[in-house]
Amino acid sequence: MASSADVRDIMGMAPQDTAITKDLILGTDKKKSKKSVGNTFQRPEGMHRELYNLLYSENKELPCPLIQTDTSKDLGYKQMRAKLGMRRVRPWKWMPFTNPARKDGLVLNHWRRTQEEGKDYPFARFNKVCEVPTYTELEFGHHLATPGWTRQETDHLMDLASRFDLRFIVMADRWDSNTYTQRSVEDLKERYYSIVEKLERVHGGATGAQEQNKKTFVYDAEHERRRKEQLRRLYNRTQDQLDEEDMLKAELRKIEARKKEREKKTADLQKMIAQADASTNEMKKIGKKQKMVVGRLNRPEPVQVEQTGIKWPDGKSSGVSLRSTRMKLPTSVGLKKTKAIETMCTELGLEMQPSCTEEICSEFNELRSEMVLLYELKNALTNSEFELTSLSHQYEALVPGKSLSLPPQ
Repeated sequence: MASSADVRDIMGMAPQDTAITKDLILGTDKKKSKKSVGNTFQRPEGMHRELYNLLYSENKELPCPLIQTDTSKDLGYKQMRAKLGMRRVRPWKWMPFTNPARKDGLVLNHWRRTQEEGKDYPFARFNKVCEVPTYTELEFGHHLATPGWTRQETDHLMDLASRFDLRFIVMADRWDSNTYTQRSVEDLKERYYSIVEKLERVHGGATGAQEQNKKTFVYDAEHERRRKEQLRRLYNRTQDQLDEEDMLKAELRKIEARKKEREKKTADLQKMIAQADASTNEMKKIGKKQKMVVGRLNRPEPVQVEQTGIKWPDGKSSGVSLRSTRMKLPTSVGLKKTKAIETMCTELGLEMQPSCTEEICSEFNELRSEMVLLYELKNALTNSEFELTSLSHQYEALVPGKSLSLPPQ
């Protein structure tokens, strides 16, 4: 069974406060229960409750102006009537007018202020017309006569230019191909701008539309034809051609990557060669210094040479350490380089663990650095020879009957 709260909810009324309080029992809240009726707004007749709830919020705000409102400032509009001036209204008159853009002299009527009677049509200033240059029979015979264009075709071209305001696409569409030779848009443009240029030279100044900017327009018809032909070929490409273009782009990226890698290898090779030359010069200086100090009683101190192939640890660790640890290969040396050092030492008949005196330790480490440098130079030489051979084969395949001459090795 529906309660009073349900009925109030269905009717859109505020819920009744049914809580039992001390004020309710004593009857002290009667004064507070009185509500002002003047600020309430009743739902208009014929308006559905759902629509009224959308227009009038529960926070007792001002209703939407769509509802019939009062003239008071708090409940309705702040200003009910428009403030009209006390000046006299300007009179309007139904009068005829003609549009200068029309050539048929059509007369129309519209409302207009009486003080504007007799003035030009205000929208006539938007009628922008391209002025087409004119020529006489004598000028055409001396300056404008061109093989392939007759006087009748030229007159027809200038008439179309004047009618359609130099819209050459429309002019090519309206060209009378039954009477005259079929012409393209480029042909019409080339002929028109050549006439404008020649008449400008004859008259000694700009003509027509060029009178304002004083600039001569040069139209290159051949370039425009080539451009449109390229666009037509680009648009008419097949899917196979698009796939081939993508493949060529991918090959170009690979070639550029190989080129960068080859340049990097070349830079590394030049660096290694420079390091080898510097090491050789340093060894010569060391030999000269040792000969100069042969007569001295003290043993010459070993000179620290800049290591090129292997970066040896400085050995300045704290605590006691064996000298043999200075001969241990660093972890940065790879397995291939380690095998190459062992092979070279075996070929030279050297021990892998010689006596660890100060001089032997320094010289042995320097020797292994030179071995690593030699190993890297041999690898670089092998890669360069392989690349030269592959380039020679590619050249012979691209240019049959010719061979790429390589420098003697």
